[in-house]
Amino acid sequence: MLTAGVWTKFKSHFGLGEDDDFEDELLDEEGRPAVVSLRDAKTSRRTVVSVYQPRRFDDVSELADSLRARHHVVVNLVGADRSLQQRVVDFLSGVVYTMDGKMQRLAESIYLFVPNNVHVNAKDTDYAASGTYDGY
Repeated sequence: MLTAGVWTKFKSHFGLGEDDDFEDELLDEEGRPAVVSLRDAKTSRRTVVSVYQPRRFDDVSELADSLRARHHVVVNLVGADRSLQQRVVDFLSGVVYTMDGKMQRLAESIYLFVPNNVHVNAKDTDYAASGTYDGY
């Protein structure tokens, strides 16, 4: 436990006055140090964004595995032929549907697929046609 003497020395070293709320930010309601345990920090989930540019339909299983691992998946189909674009988007939209996730068209031939715990806020109405495939 940290003593008041340590805080006094710390405040005086950094030129903090007695009326500063610095001590209140570092201590919880009961006066104990407000610290996150390393165990809690290790188990916190990190957001993973996977970016793919599939050139064959066989590549789609890797993309589906990333979605099932709850990664955010960006698929760049620029330059791919129209039939590949349609097959990849149809397949991944089925995968994301089974997970209650979302699909968002970001730009011409670029799509975002996310799990159900992600909120997608689309500002541009040209590409806010989530779930429709009129842009192949």
